[in-house]
Amino acid sequence: MTEIDEAAMRHVLGHFATGVTVITAGTEAGPVGMVANSFTSVSLDPPLVLFCAAQSSETWPEIQAVGRFCVNVLGNRQELLASRFAQKGSDRYAGVDHLISGHGNPRLVGAIAQIECRIVAEHPAGDHLIVVGRVLEMEIDESESADLHSPLIFYRGDFARL
Repeated sequence: MTEIDEAAMRHVLGHFATGVTVITAGTEAGPVGMVANSFTSVSLDPPLVLFCAAQSSETWPEIQAVGRFCVNVLGNRQELLASRFAQKGSDRYAGVDHLISGHGNPRLVGAIAQIECRIVAEHPAGDHLIVVGRVLEMEIDESESADLHSPLIFYRGDFARL
């Protein structure tokens, strides 16, 4: 079997555009969050979604411990927000408008959609973990602050817009 070069894999798969999300959770120590572009719908019955967390993530264990999360789908004007939540060792919520949902998770103001979930399965997959969540509640932000017609996407190693 031929070995696949990591840089080549990143380059080739970078040609597949993905949406950009921030996975958030409320913990006893405060709100946490991380960027995930590996997010997708899994099932309508029961309603399931998944995202992938790096095994090396410092944030994932905090989300895992509370057993629930909120997927915040970012709009095309939220590139700086995505960059903030991708940084390690910073206060990701400093100056970030958010509300706490009835499930205890932060919802980022201006995100075009939020999907509240309970963790129902985890599957090891190489250097990542596939996290499956049961959808408990979901909402589209139809306010003026959300850009409903254009999600933020990640393409060829950078943010892009439709």
